[in-house]
Amino acid sequence: MTSTALRTASLLTAALACATVFAGPAGAYSPSSGSMVFVQTDNPQGNTIVAYHQTTGGSLHQAGTYTTGGLGGQIPGTGPDNLASQGALTYDQAHHLLYAVNAGSNTITVFSVDGDRLIRRQILPSAGSFPVSVAVHGNHVYVLNSGDGGSVQGYLNVGGLLVKVPSWHRGLDLASGTTPGQVGITPDGGKLVVTTKSGDSIDVFPIGPLGPAGGPVVTRTPGQGPFGFTFDAAGRLIVTESATNSVATFTIGRDAQLTKVSEVATGQTATCWVIGTGDHFYASNAASASLTGLSENAHGSLTSIGDTTTAAGTVDAAVTSDGKFLHVQTGVAGGVDSFRVDSDGSLTKTGTVTVPDAAGGEGIVAL
Repeated sequence: MTSTALRTASLLTAALACATVFAGPAGAYSPSSGSMVFVQTDNPQGNTIVAYHQTTGGSLHQAGTYTTGGLGGQIPGTGPDNLASQGALTYDQAHHLLYAVNAGSNTITVFSVDGDRLIRRQILPSAGSFPVSVAVHGNHVYVLNSGDGGSVQGYLNVGGLLVKVPSWHRGLDLASGTTPGQVGITPDGGKLVVTTKSGDSIDVFPIGPLGPAGGPVVTRTPGQGPFGFTFDAAGRLIVTESATNSVATFTIGRDAQLTKVSEVATGQTATCWVIGTGDHFYASNAASASLTGLSENAHGSLTSIGDTTTAAGTVDAAVTSDGKFLHVQTGVAGGVDSFRVDSDGSLTKTGTVTVPDAAGGEGIVAL
C-alpha cells in the first residue's frame, strides 16, 4: 500500500472511531417547516443562536434560542462588527448542519437542523486563535482563525460528524495587526479562498486529493482591503474592497490567479460584506447604515442599482434559498432588518426584530 493510501486509510479509521464516540443520526431539515433564519449573537458572556420563523410576507418571529457551549468575542475597536468577518455562521445544506464560531473560546459548534430546532452535536477546537468564518463544500469544512497571524483548519465530515484533519492546517503568516476577513470554497470545490483585508491580498489554495496546497497563490490588491465575498453563477469571485468602498468581480484561473473584471464604487462608507441572488448582489455599508444593490451582466460587469437604508451598523446578511427575501444584521442595536427582493433587484422592507443579547453580533443564515 502506498504512503498516500495509508494516510487516507488512517484518516478514515480515525473518522469512523470519532463517529462512533459521538453517536446519533443528524436531524433533517423538513421543507414543510417553512423558511427559517438563524442569527448568531456572538455574546462574549455566552454565544447563542436565535432561530426565527419567516412568514410568507417576509417578517420574522422568534422560534427558539440555542446555546453554542462557547463564548463570543470582539476584536478591539470594531464597533458594531465584533468579528470583522463574513461567514461566522454557515449552513451545510447537504448534511443539514449549522456551523458556528466561538471566537472567545477558540472553538466551533456543530448543530443539526430539524425544522425550527437546533440540536447541538459537537464542539470542536478551531486549531487556532479567534475563529471568525466557516466554509463548506461536500464533505470538506474549513474554519478561518484570525488571531496569531491567521490560519485555516480543515475538517472531514464522516456520517454527519466533523473530524479535524491535522494535515489540512495552513498558516497565513499575516503581519501583526492584520486579520483575515473570510474563508470560502469555489463552487466547483477546487479552490480555497481567503481575503486578508488590510493585508491587501486574496489568497487562493488549490485543493487536491490530500487537501489544500501547502501555500497559496497570492493576488495582491494594493490599497483595496479585500474583505467579504461570494460567487456568481459563473464561478467568478464578487468581493468587497473595504479601503475604497467598492465591489469588484474577479475571474479565477486554473492556476488560481485572479483577474479583475469589474469594479464599482458604492459611494458609501465601510463597505465590507456582500451576498447575492441570481444576477443581483448587495453590499453592506456598516458606517452608512445602508445596502448597495448591484446588477451583474453576463460578462461579470457590475452596475449600481441604488442604496437602501437600514438600521445602524449594517453587517452580515443572508438571502433565502428561493431568493425572495434578504435579512441583514444591524450591529449597533443587535437587530435584523428584513426585505423582499423585487424582480428589478430593489428591496422593500418587510420588518425588523431585535435579537436578544446580540449587539455587535455577527453570523446569519437564511433557509
